Amino acid sequence: MNKEVIGIDLGGTAIKLGRFTDDGKCLQSLIVKTPQPAMPETVLVEIVNAIGQLDPSHNCVSIGVGMPGPADPDGRIALVSINLPGWRDVPLAAWLEEKTGKPTILANDANCAGLGEAWLGAGRRFQNFIMLTLGTGVGGAIFINGKLFIGHHGAAGELGLITLHADGPVCNSGNQGSLEQFTSIRAIRRLTGKEPSELAALAEMGDIQALEFWAEYGRNLGIGLSSLVYVLTPEAILLGGGISASSKFFLPTVTTEIEKRVFITSRIGLEILPAELGNAAGMLGAAKLALTKIS
Repeated sequence: MNKEVIGIDLGGTAIKLGRFTDDGKCLQSLIVKTPQPAMPETVLVEIVNAIGQLDPSHNCVSIGVGMPGPADPDGRIALVSINLPGWRDVPLAAWLEEKTGKPTILANDANCAGLGEAWLGAGRRFQNFIMLTLGTGVGGAIFINGKLFIGHHGAAGELGLITLHADGPVCNSGNQGSLEQFTSIRAIRRLTGKEPSELAALAEMGDIQALEFWAEYGRNLGIGLSSLVYVLTPEAILLGGGISASSKFFLPTVTTEIEKRVFITSRIGLEILPAELGNAAGMLGAAKLALTKIS
């Protein structure tokens, strides 16, 4: 009989939870609003209540949680979340274990999305790839020789926080002009006053200004990715998150920029492609993480 686990994707506006079998099949999912302000204790109550709805028979044996920020290397403590108030060194794994009795492990949400894609999505074919999640912020995940790379303190792979324009807008991380400040949903709203979905609809109708925006978006993303390609020489770059739904409008300029800026030996066979799992990637990757807690 398949074992069941819970995968949780904690976001600033919504918490997505899924009950999964050990081969990745989603048996049930649930989305609840993130309480505002999203203080750790109130978020904990919301998660525990949602777990009760999702697993009333207590069949699930472990829990994985994707966090909007880094966790410690052991997956016990949410170190910080620059977009959630009060999240600093929060022992969320221990809190959830105390409330549910289930072994729990934490990881960065973009890392979870990458784990999901590596398991059952667009990352299956690759041993060395990077993933960017283009959403409210811009997260990242790095896979080297088939393994997720988190660095010696667990905080590696914050690909959206690399510097793109040195004198650009200030980022919550303290950086200035980070890639996130030009390629996130918040950045698109700031730059255009529109939602990405609106700009995609306009581009679909041939609106010149919208098409020009997406071309410029692709150029900025391509410039940022060029630096990452030089450092990591991945086989593939996966683009996930809500903005990736519009990738057909900006992938051509991403590719052009990388080909222009990156010497051929650093990009041999490089593939740039949309992620496959959509909004389920984070939950699925968190479930994959939860499976590591099963002895």
